Amino acid sequence: MNLRTLNWDPALCKFFKIPESILPEIRSSSEIYGYITKGPLLGVPISGLLGDQQAALVGQMCLNKGQAKNTYGTGCFLLKNTGTQIVQSEHGLLTTVAYKLGKSAPTKYALEGSIAIAGAAVRWLRDNLSLIKNSSDIEKLANKVKDSGGVYFVPAFSGLYAPYWRSDARGIICGLTQHTTGAHFARAALEAVCFQTREILSAMEKDSGIAISKLLVDGGMTSNNTLLQLQADLSGVPVVRPSMTETTALGAAMAAGAAEGIGVWDLEKLTPLTTDDFVPSILAQEREERYDRWCMAIDRCMGWELPREKQPGPGP
Repeated sequence: MNLRTLNWDPALCKFFKIPESILPEIRSSSEIYGYITKGPLLGVPISGLLGDQQAALVGQMCLNKGQAKNTYGTGCFLLKNTGTQIVQSEHGLLTTVAYKLGKSAPTKYALEGSIAIAGAAVRWLRDNLSLIKNSSDIEKLANKVKDSGGVYFVPAFSGLYAPYWRSDARGIICGLTQHTTGAHFARAALEAVCFQTREILSAMEKDSGIAISKLLVDGGMTSNNTLLQLQADLSGVPVVRPSMTETTALGAAMAAGAAEGIGVWDLEKLTPLTTDDFVPSILAQEREERYDRWCMAIDRCMGWELPREKQPGPGP
C-alpha cells in the first residue's frame, strides 16, 4: 500500500507481478464492511478492522500525536503515534499507518520498532539453562539480587531487529565474575528487554522530534512488576499498565463500536482505563552509566555470524 494515496502501489504491484484487479479495496479501520450471514450472529455488522499492534495502540487510547505503547510478549512491538504526518525514519524504524477511524476521518500514522527476543529470553533461561521452572518464576529469581552484578545479556539469538537490523549479531553474556549467580542472569535478561526498548524509544524521539511523557504497556510480560520498574528506571520515563491488559481486543472493539451506523460509543468521550504507574527511581547518572555498558555489550555482539562465503571450510 502507498502510504500517501492509501491505495495499492502500482510500482510495487508491478515489481511483484500482482495484478491490481485481484486485490481487495482498501477501506478505513472503522466502517461497516458487511454482515454475518449465518449462525447465531446472523445480521451482526462487521465494522472494525485493525492489525494487532495498531489495535493495541487504539486500545491503549494512544490517539494523540507523540503517544506510544509497547506490547511485551515473545518479542516486543512498539508503536508511536505521529499524527497525520508521515515520518520517514532515518534511525532504523518502520513507517506505517496507525489507523483511520472512519471513511472521512483523518489517517493517523506511526513509527514502529520491533524486538525479536523478549519473553523468549526468559523461556531460554527456563528451557536451556533450567534456572527456573516456570516463566513466571523469573521475577522472584531476579529479586534475589539488587542489580545484575555488572552482567549484560544481549539475546541476539538470530540477530538484532530495530534499530540495528543486523543479521550477523549473536547473543552474548558478558561481565561475569566468580560471584555471578543465576539471579544475576535473570535480572540481566529483564534488563535486556528494557535496554532494547529504550533504544527504540530513542530512535522514535530522533525521528519524530517528540519525546514521550510516558510509555503505555501491555502483553503477557507486563504482569512482572520488576520488569516494569526496570523499564521506568532504564528509560527515564513513567511506565503505565492499564488494569485491563487485553488492549488488542479492546482496540478492535473500539473501532467496531465507533463505526458510522453503529455508534456504540464516541472515542473522544471514552473514560480512560485505570492504571498501575511505575516511575523512575534511579538518578540519571546511574541510568546513563548502565546504558553505556549496554552499548558496549551491543558492540561486542556484532559480526559473530560470518557471510556464508567467508565461513571457514573443513580442515585438511
